[in-house]
Amino acid sequence: MTRGRRKRGMRGAGTVFLRADGRWEAKFKVEETGKFKSLYGKTEKEAYEKLQKALQEQKQGILATGPQQKVGDFLNRWLEEVQHPKIEDSTYVTYRTYLDVHVLPALGHIQLQKLTPQHVQSFYTRLPKEGLALSTVKNIHSLLHGALDNAVRWNLVSRNVCDIVSPPSSEKHEARFLTPDEARRLLEAVKGHRLEALITLALATGMRRGELLGLRWQDIDLEKHRLQVRRSMRRLGRGYGVKASGGKTPKSRRLIVLPNFVVKVLIQHRELQVAARQLKGDAWEENGLVFPNGYGRFLDQGQLHVMFHKVLKKAGLPDIRFHELRHSAASFLLSMGVHPKVVQEIPGHSTISMTLDTYSHVLPSMQQEAMDKMDDFFKET
Repeated sequence: MTRGRRKRGMRGAGTVFLRADGRWEAKFKVEETGKFKSLYGKTEKEAYEKLQKALQEQKQGILATGPQQKVGDFLNRWLEEVQHPKIEDSTYVTYRTYLDVHVLPALGHIQLQKLTPQHVQSFYTRLPKEGLALSTVKNIHSLLHGALDNAVRWNLVSRNVCDIVSPPSSEKHEARFLTPDEARRLLEAVKGHRLEALITLALATGMRRGELLGLRWQDIDLEKHRLQVRRSMRRLGRGYGVKASGGKTPKSRRLIVLPNFVVKVLIQHRELQVAARQLKGDAWEENGLVFPNGYGRFLDQGQLHVMFHKVLKKAGLPDIRFHELRHSAASFLLSMGVHPKVVQEIPGHSTISMTLDTYSHVLPSMQQEAMDKMDDFFKET
């Protein structure tokens, strides 16, 4: 039951009245559904202002008319029904982890239509204090922003609160390139190590870590000195196993010609693997992988990380990421005067502009060499 004054406006303008519990209620008819929607305020003025805002949103076509639900319910549905069918399994696992570990515990209990910029801003501010990398916070922001864009399209909310929230800015990682001397020291330090062939191939070709771990012997033709990059492999996360994909981009599937010194290392590596397989006997699981773990199965990235950094320490080199071998390979090729288009194709960059932008530090020396040749040319005229 209600009591107190009622204020009626023009037809379709809604009604504001005092409820029996002392709150003011604004009620109006939603044109899209034909049903009545109620808004509440502690004062008559507050209820009336909410009514006017809702009527204006209805006029603009941005009124939230969807069912009430919590942020967690919406995000779970969005991820499973909208995103999961169109993204890679590895991306899905990353999104699922972001939601389960970070977003849902902090925001999942809030009603979707009552989520405010302050809620989200406080959430972003807290994450780095809990030890999360700024780049990860930025990724979570992108995830949440995309989900709420969908909520706006579904008329579940009238605006995307992430539009007016600023996530912490992440510092851009500066790629660390090995010098030719450092690369030689690394290859010297890894001789006889189980990673010798893996690191040698990475430095010579710039292949991605997942491409190297997914490489099978059937992809390599040692007689013709070439290999075919057909897949990339990675462990998705606890309980999700290992995923092999066709590659990061269409350019990822490519043919790479191998230099002689790499072929020699691969032949030696294959002989050592045959001996290891015989030594393990029934414990060996044959998957045809070129760089498996000690039992023939997928070599976990974490295990590779530990072994790689031990080799770096032995070589007296900085504690770089494995991915820096890829950067170094492309840098070496450009500095040797290899055409940028060829450099794009060997590591599998999606565009030549990406190659030139990433390795612009090599260009000044190339320009100097070009000008020296120009100087020599005109001296002869």
